[in-house]
Amino acid sequence: MNESGTQPLYRFAPSPNGLLHLGHAYSALLNFHRAKHDGGRFLLRIDDIDPLRSLTHYEDAIYEDLKWLGLEWETPVLRQSEHLPLYADAVTRLDEAGWLYPCFCSRAEITRDAKGAQDPDGSPLYPGTCRHLSEDERQARIGKGDRHVMRLKSEALEAIILNDLSFDEYHEGEVPSRILASLDPWGDAVIARKDVKTSYHLSVVMDDARQGITDVIRGADLFASTSIHRILQKLLDLPTPRYRHHHLIMDDEGEKLAKSHGSRALRDLRDEGVTAEEIKKLLGFA
Repeated sequence: MNESGTQPLYRFAPSPNGLLHLGHAYSALLNFHRAKHDGGRFLLRIDDIDPLRSLTHYEDAIYEDLKWLGLEWETPVLRQSEHLPLYADAVTRLDEAGWLYPCFCSRAEITRDAKGAQDPDGSPLYPGTCRHLSEDERQARIGKGDRHVMRLKSEALEAIILNDLSFDEYHEGEVPSRILASLDPWGDAVIARKDVKTSYHLSVVMDDARQGITDVIRGADLFASTSIHRILQKLLDLPTPRYRHHHLIMDDEGEKLAKSHGSRALRDLRDEGVTAEEIKKLLGFA
C-alpha cells in the first residue's frame, strides 16, 4: 500500500509502431518489479491512436516480447483506438470551456514561421499563427472543411499555471521534488490532431485516470510532457499520479534507443541467442 492506503497501480503503455528494444524492456521491467515490490498491480496498455503507424503484427510482437521477459499483466488490455469517442468528448469539454482553439497551419508553414525554434520533442515550435483569428474566421474555415488541430490556449492558462500548479517527481531515494508546471517550452500544444480527435497528451491523461493509475514511471524523454499532463488533469478535474522519470538506455554512440533510429530489437537479440535472463541482468533486474 502507498501513503494514502490505496493499492499502487503501475502501467506500461507502448505504441505498436515498431519492435520493442532494450529501452522498452527497461521501462516495462521497472514498472513490473516496482508493482511486485509494492504489493501493487501492473497493467499493459496499447497506445494505438496513430491509425497509419499502429500495426497488428507489432502489437502481437509486444505481447510476445514481454511474455519472453517473464512479465504478466491483467486482462483485458486497454487499446486506445477502441475508446476514441471518450477522448473526443474531452476535447469538446475543453473547447466549450474556452481552453482550446483550432489551428489550420500546415507542418511546412509552422516550420517556416518557427525560425528554428523547437519544442521538447524536437518539432518546430508553433509561433501562434492562428491564435488570434476571429471566431467568424475560424467557423468559416471549419465550415469549408479546412483540416485543423486543436491547440491549448497557453496565454489563457497562465493564471492557472502561476497559481502553483505542480507535480511531484520522485527520485531513486523516493524523496519527491515539487516541479512547477510550465507550457513555455511547448507553446500552444496540440491536444487533438487532424486525423484523430485526440493526442498522446490527452489520451494518456484520460487513460491513467480511467484506470486508476497511481504511479507513472516512464523515460526521462517524457519529463517535459508532464507539465501538459498536469494542466490537462487540472482542466478535466482528474487525479494526479506520482511521477518518476527514469534514465534512458543509450546506444554505443550515446544516443537514446529509438524505433525511428533503427535500434536493435529484442526480437533480434533473441534470434541471436541472447536469453531473457541475460537481458534482465544487463538491465539490472537479476
